[in-house]
Amino acid sequence: MMKKYFQFDELGTNYRREIIGGLTTFLSMAYILFVNPITLSLQAVPDLPDAMRMDQGAVFVATAIAAAIGSLIMGVIGKYPISLAPGMGLNAFFAFTVVLTYGIPWQTALSGVLVSGIIFILLTLTGLRETIINAIPAELKHAVGAGIGLFITFIGFQNAGIIVNNDATLVGLGDFSNGATLLAIFGVIITVILMIRGVKAAIFYGMLLTAIVGMIFGLIDIPKQIVGAVPSIEPTFGQAFINFDQIFTLQMLVVILTFLFVDFFDTAGTLVAVANQAGLMKDNKLPRAGRALFADATATTIGSILGTSTTTAYVESSSGVAAGARSGFAAVVTAILFLLALFLSPLLGVITPSVTAPALIVVGILMVSSLKSIDWNRLEIAVPAFFTIIMMPLSYSIATGIACGFVFYPITMLLKGKRKDIHPIMYFLFVVFILYFIFIA
Repeated sequence: MMKKYFQFDELGTNYRREIIGGLTTFLSMAYILFVNPITLSLQAVPDLPDAMRMDQGAVFVATAIAAAIGSLIMGVIGKYPISLAPGMGLNAFFAFTVVLTYGIPWQTALSGVLVSGIIFILLTLTGLRETIINAIPAELKHAVGAGIGLFITFIGFQNAGIIVNNDATLVGLGDFSNGATLLAIFGVIITVILMIRGVKAAIFYGMLLTAIVGMIFGLIDIPKQIVGAVPSIEPTFGQAFINFDQIFTLQMLVVILTFLFVDFFDTAGTLVAVANQAGLMKDNKLPRAGRALFADATATTIGSILGTSTTTAYVESSSGVAAGARSGFAAVVTAILFLLALFLSPLLGVITPSVTAPALIVVGILMVSSLKSIDWNRLEIAVPAFFTIIMMPLSYSIATGIACGFVFYPITMLLKGKRKDIHPIMYFLFVVFILYFIFIA
């Protein structure tokens, strides 16, 4: 019955391949269980009021459950070997831009994630997603991905102490005699070595080896236990409803649009890439695309209620496909493993910024690969793409980077005489982001 539902025979797969694929995908993205709580709690930022920090244990549980629910829906309804979890880049935007820079309470930020998830569900059910996807030029979509990659890499360098504040030049190299910084550098080197050698789950193993080395040299406290009770989710559960009335501002509109935009296209890109790798594309189209996007939207909505940032499809699922996964059963396996991981919370103590920084840096390397898809010889495209990319790390804001690119795009296209190539939605976004700069930025 299970084999028939997941179409094992048509896809040329079996239980062994799907289980191995699901396990490989889990190991490849398991780092998010530890990176997400540290990111959303702003652990790397000293001297913050406790009210600005989310509870790490609660976020850990929310991350695992959101990943399990998203992966389960994707596997059972979407029938793709693609797993979901709170997204990198989006969690950085949530913590460092919305909460830290804008000063918006994290409860209100969760409300923004909830609204973006509901909008995403409506867009999926009404079929408007194709219209929106087609309205925004592909080059700007790639620019957003690359910009987020540079942004989270910059955050990784900061968390590691590799890049620090310099009053004369704004930024400079940190103290390389510092043990925590040296540990992070070791983590980057060992993770890169593993990736170049083609090791599956290189990021996860890199974090593991970095933590072990840190404990050996006394830079990280050795945990008293590995398996423990599941932390309470009470500190974050339902907080998205607490300040829900505060989302009706222009600033929160920009935040919600950013959550929606990045998740929308990140998921679409991941679905196409992984499905193509698995040979699941038909006539250059993605079968059951609506169901797959529905899984993402539902997981985002539920995740926000549990207490985590936007949940999205993970490109690390490609590692599971490479290991043989072809059906949604692999995503179900990954979902089960995320639930089992709930009992590993004692390990949170050994996952310090020095351990997570290499993961941020390496994920950034993977994300900027989208630069190759931008036609840099066409200035009308290159200019908005460049400003989108460069302004994210320089302004410390994903939203500002998107705003810059989307303001420049209609201008450069009009100057080039390509008025007919600009979709009306792009004019609407132009006005929205002009207002963003006037009233917010």
